[in-house]
Amino acid sequence: MDTLDLIAFATHDVDRWREARLDKLHQVLRKPSTQSTNAAGISGTALEFAIAHHLLEGAERAARAGKADTLAWYRSRSSHDFDDLRTASEHPYHLAPAIDPKQLDESGISDAPFYLLGPDSEPASHDLLHLVDSALSAADETGFGALVRHHAAIICLLRRRPLGTTMASWSITRLPGTVFTDHADEPLVLTRDLIHEAGHNWLNSVLSARGVEISDSPLFYSPWKQQSRSPFGFLHACWAFPLTMIFTATILESAIGRVATFLSAYLDQQRSLLAGTDREHSMAQELIYDPELRETLAAVHQAARSL
Repeated sequence: MDTLDLIAFATHDVDRWREARLDKLHQVLRKPSTQSTNAAGISGTALEFAIAHHLLEGAERAARAGKADTLAWYRSRSSHDFDDLRTASEHPYHLAPAIDPKQLDESGISDAPFYLLGPDSEPASHDLLHLVDSALSAADETGFGALVRHHAAIICLLRRRPLGTTMASWSITRLPGTVFTDHADEPLVLTRDLIHEAGHNWLNSVLSARGVEISDSPLFYSPWKQQSRSPFGFLHACWAFPLTMIFTATILESAIGRVATFLSAYLDQQRSLLAGTDREHSMAQELIYDPELRETLAAVHQAARSL
């Protein structure tokens, strides 16, 4: 089986989990339950799922602040109310809102700053929408399209950074399917970072859908953080970075110019970092009692090690 095919092994479990959670979210928001998969399919459900978590967080924040009008707004919205934030027609299952990084929120729901869809949400600029569209096309062309559609439904582009400088990207568990990332106006670099964060969201979704819990110990050394991390954090890194390595190796067959030079250096760097994780990765994955998930993590790690 192709390595990328393994990523789809728990799709049906995640679909059922999403549908069940969507029903609960609708109940909390006092919204009628919808049959989201009847026309939109899996990708449409993923977007609805991501939007629903924004509505829940927005409603909770409004309720705590005593803002009745804002609470009513969040409780009355549906995924269709954000259609003007959608990306190009070739990739209709994503939103790309305009983001001012200086106005990102910070609260107890996350250690990282975040953005919530709201009454003032507007689409990203034409240039950024084109960048996202090109990045999504690259994901499709390299076999990562489904992963990004299902687990990076809302794409929040932050700061433009010169190619070669440090770019931050992150996702948070309270907003599954939402990705926050800097960019360098290079579609292939954005694709790489979308795959990385979609990988994190994928793993979180599979763990939740299958009821898999990972113990907090022992600690494992992470060469990316240069510090010891819990099995959960270590396994996340040993999953998300190999996915970007597989993508990079694939796209380098056709990439040219400065982005090819940049991605080639990135792949060399990741090879070096991943090389030191073999023993501890083998130990860490034994803490996962689900054999299919363990096999998938091992296969992707090994595929990246063989590059």
